[in-house]
Amino acid sequence: MNNAGDRTGAAPAAVIWSDDFLGYRWTAAHPMNPVRLALTMSLSRSLGVLDGVETTPPMNVDDRLLQTVHTSAYLDAVRSASAVDDYVGGATHLLERLFGLGSTDNPIFEGMHGAASVLVGGTMAAAAAIASGSVRRAVNIGGGMHHAMPGHAAGFCIYNDCAVAIRWLLEQGYDRIAYIDIDAHHGDGVQKVFAADPRVLTVSLHQHPATLWPGSGWPEEVGEQDGRGTAVNIALMPETTDKLWLRAFHAIVPGMLESFRPQIIVSQCGVDSHRRDPLTDLSLTIDGQRAAVLAMRDLADTYAEGRWLAVGGGGYGIVDVVPRSWTHLIAAVTGHDIDPVTTIDESWCRAATEEAQALDETLRGDPVNSMTDGGDIDYLPWDGDGGGPLMAGVTDAAQTRTDATIMATRRAVYPLCGLDPEDPRD
Repeated sequence: MNNAGDRTGAAPAAVIWSDDFLGYRWTAAHPMNPVRLALTMSLSRSLGVLDGVETTPPMNVDDRLLQTVHTSAYLDAVRSASAVDDYVGGATHLLERLFGLGSTDNPIFEGMHGAASVLVGGTMAAAAAIASGSVRRAVNIGGGMHHAMPGHAAGFCIYNDCAVAIRWLLEQGYDRIAYIDIDAHHGDGVQKVFAADPRVLTVSLHQHPATLWPGSGWPEEVGEQDGRGTAVNIALMPETTDKLWLRAFHAIVPGMLESFRPQIIVSQCGVDSHRRDPLTDLSLTIDGQRAAVLAMRDLADTYAEGRWLAVGGGGYGIVDVVPRSWTHLIAAVTGHDIDPVTTIDESWCRAATEEAQALDETLRGDPVNSMTDGGDIDYLPWDGDGGGPLMAGVTDAAQTRTDATIMATRRAVYPLCGLDPEDPRD
């Protein structure tokens, strides 16, 4: 844990880290390569973000904890599949069909159960640090496995650390938890687990489901039974830029949080929304992603007495994007904010280049020597369904599409919360 109160603007915070996170490694050519985590931590150290910070190790997790979200049959399958040599041919096909294990997205690898459990332990350590009152903010860049379902793996995710930590926080007495997911892919696993639970608000901003896996996250998905009105989905069209993304975020998320009044905010901070990401089609920059992170920190300060648990997630620009964006994330959590124009040390760039050469050729990239992409985050706030002035550098068609997205979500969920979808003050 880090008591960062001796630095201007800082607050007590926990940074969770273990080299064991690097064991969550699929195949050599798999896009989720843990080198992105190691490069993030080395860049954070290079820029002084971790000065004076004693990182916190992950907690040990057992089956009882994992079974608060996942089925015992699934845990048995993951544990058994971890002994890779035992599963070939028809057995592997059966594991894929029943449990999602052995697919191209989720190939079986040795030690899979242990590696996935460590990531859950990281997010649990962050949750426990906040619940104990010793810190207000905590970050686990190794977490964010939001696609994992109770009974099967999905989307590079084995165990859903976000859902496990939220379930645990509910057991500790929290009864209003807001989960905000800014990954380019819909936060489907977390939404599914809590769709009928009115104590958990799930908000996901993602690429439109008609254009990207997993094909869910439509505005009409608003929760189930007692949880109707506690699932919020903001489905953004491909090529959405910083300004438009931020316009949509601020048109919906603060109003929902003001209504819900969370006691803690859990943020899944996937960075595959970046314009260079090889798997998605949104067009954010490092600057837009930083603005989103700072907005969530501000919302935690405003509505949750500063309690903010941030985790990683997607992001497949392993060398050029993820380390920079998540270094901004760690800095935001610790209160050691980095000026975007900061130059990255040449020695880090050389080391990152060497790391890139060791990657499969499909994953290689060149490091960028600045903490900014020069992105324009000066958005105009949404002011209702009557149009309004066109933002500079944005086409009329793009702004119209974004405003239609805003209205679709507000009309679907706002009335269920006693809010007026047409009134920009809500």
